[in-house]
Parts: sequence; C-alpha cells; structure tokens
Amino acid sequence: MILVRHAQSEFNVHYSRTRVDPGIRDPALTELGFEQARDTAAQLRALPARRIVTSPYTRALQTAEILHDELGLPVEIDPIVGERCAFVCDLGSTRDELAARFPRFAFDHLAHEWWPVPIEEEDGLMARCDGFRTRMAADEAWAGTVIVTHWGFIRGLTGETVGNCAVLRFDPTAPR
Repeated sequence: MILVRHAQSEFNVHYSRTRVDPGIRDPALTELGFEQARDTAAQLRALPARRIVTSPYTRALQTAEILHDELGLPVEIDPIVGERCAFVCDLGSTRDELAARFPRFAFDHLAHEWWPVPIEEEDGLMARCDGFRTRMAADEAWAGTVIVTHWGFIRGLTGETVGNCAVLRFDPTAPR
C-alpha cells in the first residue's frame, strides 16, 4: 500500500503552534496544504498507484481530490482509515454535508454520522488498524492502493509518525 497522510490543515497550523486544541471541527486544508497535495501527486506518478481509498474527513477528502484530479485514479471513501477521534477536529461532517461539498464522490454507504464518538481509545484504534490490515492483505490490489489517511491511523498501522503529506510504503502481508 501507499500511505499518504493528509496535507496541512487549519488544525495542524494552530495545534503545532500552541499544543492546544483550537476547536476547529473537520478542518479544511490551508493554502500550503493544497500545494503539498499537488507535490505529493507528482511524487505518486512514479509509483504503481491504481486507486485511492480515503478517509471521509474534509482534510483527507481535499487531499484525495487533488490526487484524483492529478492522477486520474478512482476514489473510494472508507471511514475505517479515519483519524482516532481525540480532538474537536476529529468530529466529522455528516454524510449529507460531505455529499454537498464533494459531489464527485459517493457517500451513500456512510452512516449519517460516521466518525467514532466519543473519544476512541487506543485499543479501538489498534483493532481498526488490524482489521484494515487483514482486509488489505487479502486484496490482490493492495500494492497499487493509495490510502489517504491520518497521523494516528498511520501510527497505529505502521508504528511510524509522519508529517503532512508524507508518503510511506507499507506491505500488509509482511510479518508483524
């Protein structure tokens, strides 16, 4: 798999300065974030990308939308690759709000409120990561799948901590 952390969001800017939750629900990308996503698309051209699976958070969808536009890859929305719900930014937008903002993507398979509520404990995140890893290991197309996701999900899946728009290759069939 090709893991991509979403580009810089408004939350990332404020939290990195203050280490205090700024209370921004489902934040959008910054101008720098849009640039990062375009740069990441250029980087992905050299990889065997065939499809995009993205988290339904706005920051991930905006990142995936740019990758889709630049690379022409189909996009699937899957909340299993969403962030661990721990801050206000991890409260998502409803299915209807997302469908209105991102009309090119299908959201009809999502629950109205699809994000984990209340705070997701670490063991819940790890169970979600393990389930996704198992599912992807059984998917013959895993090597060409770009996963647009979040810091917490990438950490739970790989043990790595990465910056915005980092690209990380991950083999779900490798021994743990």
